[in-house]
Amino acid sequence: MAKNPKILSIVLAGGEGTRLMPLTRDRAKPAVPFGGVFRLIDFPLSNCANSGIYTVGVLTQYRPLELNTYIGSGQPWDMDRLRGGAFVLPPYVKGKTGEWYKGTANAIYQNVPFIEQFSPEYVLVLSGDHIYKMDYRRMLNQHKEKGADATIAVFNVPLEEASRYGIMSTDETGKIYDFTEKPETPSSTLASMGVYIFSWKILKEYLKADEENPASTKDFGKDVIPAMLKDGLNMYAYAFEGYWKDVGTVYSLWEANMDMLGTRPLLNLYDEHWCIYSRNEGLPGHYISPSATVKNCCITEGCKVYGTVEHSVLFSGAVIEEGAAVKNSIVLPYTVIRKNAVVERAVISNHCDIGSNAVIGSEDPNVPWVKNKMCTHGITLIGDRVTVGPGIRIGTEMMVEQDILGGEAQ
Repeated sequence: MAKNPKILSIVLAGGEGTRLMPLTRDRAKPAVPFGGVFRLIDFPLSNCANSGIYTVGVLTQYRPLELNTYIGSGQPWDMDRLRGGAFVLPPYVKGKTGEWYKGTANAIYQNVPFIEQFSPEYVLVLSGDHIYKMDYRRMLNQHKEKGADATIAVFNVPLEEASRYGIMSTDETGKIYDFTEKPETPSSTLASMGVYIFSWKILKEYLKADEENPASTKDFGKDVIPAMLKDGLNMYAYAFEGYWKDVGTVYSLWEANMDMLGTRPLLNLYDEHWCIYSRNEGLPGHYISPSATVKNCCITEGCKVYGTVEHSVLFSGAVIEEGAAVKNSIVLPYTVIRKNAVVERAVISNHCDIGSNAVIGSEDPNVPWVKNKMCTHGITLIGDRVTVGPGIRIGTEMMVEQDILGGEAQ
């Protein structure tokens, strides 16, 4: 892939992901596992590599250890380079003081010296936690053709969901004339994807002005974009029509994993012309026992399946023992589902031990349970390294963060 030296990418990857707790208790949201072998961060990094963009700054903050280790030198995305490459950029001490990133705009402002050393004409700003495949070269070409100061990728969403996003209104040429962050009454269904291309000289001026404004919240959507619109800059929408998912909740994470299953999946991760790259452990191939039944699943390296798995995603090293049944679920790395256990419509985090004859996602009305607001649409969530004892039944839409060794989940 030819390198494009005129554009540099900044990936905002410091998000806490509170609505994905406890999956984000010890890791930043972009480090959340996805699709058997990936992390959320793999999508923007792979899109950059496939688009010929090999100078990428990844801005980290919340619980950065796992994400920093995962990115490493950038080798899986062909970014271990003498010129350019992948750079992890946490907040740092300047002089006698240091501070956290105060918002998306401030995070980039604090890294102006990093950007300046590469003298780019354009800066591509990305969210580190969205699932999609996009050729940024096409967006850059439109940016140049329109003579734009800023270009924002947009995705058409249902009207009933529009209030969850930053919403733009455009004229017939695609020029943006209004932008409202999470409006109560949306005037459009064009949602910002968190993908921006800026002419660097323009962006640098507005970042400086925003930093000096004491009334600013230091946020792109709330402050910088509205300021650019108010000043009449040339800002255009770039319409994206492929698969895109903002994985902000347990249900949306589960749904996106389910979208990659089937003979004609909504999310095709088997496209040899647009690969999503990842760092993996190089475990041996999975093992399917003669006693196993497997239907419409993604089963990754190191897994051992002796029971039944249907319409589910098993991450590396997961074990499904004989007689166990896993359906419509996600099982993260090194979790064991023991003999005759049943897992239905659940997300089971890494290194869990689900005891024999246990039931996760039980709809039995005799099982006492309390819904958790983080778990919707019938999804049950088991947190990292949780042990569920033999015979225990856990109801639907529950979240379990501690070991349960006897009785039923309350």
